[in-house]
Amino acid sequence: MTATRRAALGLVLAVALVAVAFAVPRWADWEVWPRAPRSMSDLAIPPLHGLWEPKWFGPGTVPALVLALLGWRYAVDLAGRLPWRRLLAASYVAALAWMLALALVDGESGLTRVLGSDVEYLPTAREVDDVGELLRTYVDRIPYDAAPDNWPTHVAGHPPLALLFFVGLVRIGLGGDLAAALVVVVLAAATAPLVLATVRVLGAEGAARRAAPFLVLTPAAVFMAVSADALFGAVAAAGLLCLALGATRPADRRRAAVAWSALAGLLLGCCVMLSYGLGLLAFLAVAVLVLARSWLPLPVAAASALVVVLGFAAGGFAWWEAYPVLNDRYWEGIAADRPAAYWMWGNVAALLVCTGPLLGAGLASVRRASFRRPDLVVVLLAGAALLAVAAADLSRMSKAEVERIWLPFVPWMVLTTALLPERWRRWGLGLQVAFALLVQHLLYTSW
Repeated sequence: MTATRRAALGLVLAVALVAVAFAVPRWADWEVWPRAPRSMSDLAIPPLHGLWEPKWFGPGTVPALVLALLGWRYAVDLAGRLPWRRLLAASYVAALAWMLALALVDGESGLTRVLGSDVEYLPTAREVDDVGELLRTYVDRIPYDAAPDNWPTHVAGHPPLALLFFVGLVRIGLGGDLAAALVVVVLAAATAPLVLATVRVLGAEGAARRAAPFLVLTPAAVFMAVSADALFGAVAAAGLLCLALGATRPADRRRAAVAWSALAGLLLGCCVMLSYGLGLLAFLAVAVLVLARSWLPLPVAAASALVVVLGFAAGGFAWWEAYPVLNDRYWEGIAADRPAAYWMWGNVAALLVCTGPLLGAGLASVRRASFRRPDLVVVLLAGAALLAVAAADLSRMSKAEVERIWLPFVPWMVLTTALLPERWRRWGLGLQVAFALLVQHLLYTSW
């Protein structure tokens, strides 16, 4: 089978899986509980957490269309010829603009409605006046039976650093819904250039340039704009970049290697304290070290990550004590009603909505990858991300809402677009931006 036919087959299979995942619950009258009972609606659209809510025009529609057209026309060429630093800067600016334009299709509420929700971090952060007490009582407030003092859904479902980030925003005067949302977007937009820089450090600049348009003008921007999980993804990308820098420093720059490795450990340790599921970044960390052909950063990074985890334990929050309590709450809630028979594959369909269907073509193109360095970097990094989401899926601790939860792993899988046949690049990018526009305009995505 030719490369073009393999890519086409992958795309068709991805589209078919998404279509089936949307159709089966409605046609079979199968209640799969994509949303909590209090927010269920006849307009629910499993496998997504959102609702069917078409809107044909909004404040962000024209800017989003302009960015989509300009990106389709020029992004592929610019990614190939811009000087590297300008490419990174342009990637950041374009990613930020794309995220903002898509969010603003819903007007200002497209930025504020998520963080202002009573199940999110920000309303709780405004009530925190004693961080020490928060840490000491954090685990006790996870269970449902701790009501009325139990944490709301997202706070209970994450370690305390996620909440503390927003406490910090409140303390410095950025605790308003709009101000906090803009901070999240500004930081989340750094994900694409951080991933590109990591790929280049590992010796695959050409692959980074080929993937850049797809990382920047991604359908995932619909879910990233105001999601704390997109913020987690940016921290994860920064940690993996530092790990790559530490692993590739020359032998005569040992101090620099140690410094980068220590910073990587601190950032990846923070990831563990932001989300329980980000321990799965270990797959990507191992891939980075394998590609760098150096295990020297491992003890330094592990030690500095442990400093973060033990620091929280000293303050009163022990990760290893909290996780079993969270597990009990998880299975006491809606997770017990969500059928694994649907979500084990429905999750994959939700992931494809987030990444865009072209991921199917990218994955199918892996078979044409050679043993040349650029291809190897893409295959190992994307493979590690796929292993991470597969582990999350098989654990059954991820059932629904993965279009948000798996955001930290999405850009690493999207790297497979670097393997697409050359003739697919421009029209494939067009498909991706059109898909993003459709998702944003047809659905209420909840994120």
